[in-house]
Order: sequence, then C-alpha cells, then structure tokens
Amino acid sequence: MNASETEKKYSPRALKAKAYFEQGYNCAQSVFMAFEDETGITPDMAAKLSSSFGGGMARLREVCGAVSGSFLAFAAMYGVSDPKDSEGKAAQYKDLQELAGKFREENGSIVCRDLLGLTQKTSEPTPEKRTNEYYHKRPCGELVACATQILEEYVQSKKASA
Repeated sequence: MNASETEKKYSPRALKAKAYFEQGYNCAQSVFMAFEDETGITPDMAAKLSSSFGGGMARLREVCGAVSGSFLAFAAMYGVSDPKDSEGKAAQYKDLQELAGKFREENGSIVCRDLLGLTQKTSEPTPEKRTNEYYHKRPCGELVACATQILEEYVQSKKASA
C-alpha cells in the first residue's frame, strides 16, 4: 500500500500510531501511545507500560504487539477494576474478542510469528536494528495502523451511543 492509500484508509490516530512505530517504538507502544488523549496516560508512561509487549511479547512471537497495545488502551479506557464484577469482565472480554476477531479477519491472525511468516516460536532477545530495509520487509507499521483503526472505530461508536 502506498502512502496516499494508507492516508485514505486510516484515521489521523492510526497514522499517528504508525508514525510512532516508524520512530522506533514497538508495536504495542505505538498503539497505546496513540490513545493518550483518551486514556489520560502520558506517552512516556504508555511507552513504559507497553514496552514488554513488542515482538509478540518480549520477542516470543506470541500475540501481536499491536493487538496487545490496543488491549492496553482499551483497558485504560474501559477496564474493570472490581474483582467481583463478573458481568463487567464478561462484557469487556466479549468486546475485546470482537476487536481481536476484526484484526484477525483483516490480517489472518493475531499471532506475531504468523503475521511475520516466521517458523520459529521465539526470537533472540535483541531487537533488530531499525533500518529502511527493516521497515520495508515488515508489515508491522500497517498492523499498528490497523489495530489502532479498529479500536478508534470502537471508541467512536461508544461515544455515539452514549
């Protein structure tokens, strides 16, 4: 997808998240940081809280960091804090499963290694150097924008129905 197609497809927030990724933040950080105005969490704190979720959780290549970042932002906005609130937990899990389902539908998986076409379950802990080649071979910027867009649409629909 070229730059103008990307700009047409995604909201300003999704493009902001993609720009964070292109600055060197991991997928989870990029998505979570893009919702600072909704969560009230500063970009610095959001970056710290989500720093372990890059590379499919510490480069274990499990759940995509973009999905994890969207779940963190969702929890900051709509999370349940009462351990006895079973209804609230169920509602939250239902909504998150639907959001993950939309991401899976658009991208084929929510698992990092599947999205990257990797056969190994884990990678060595040292992140790859961010070069132009890195950004061209990885779909991560698009995945970050996609996860952000999905959550952005959810947030907007919640506001519209409130």
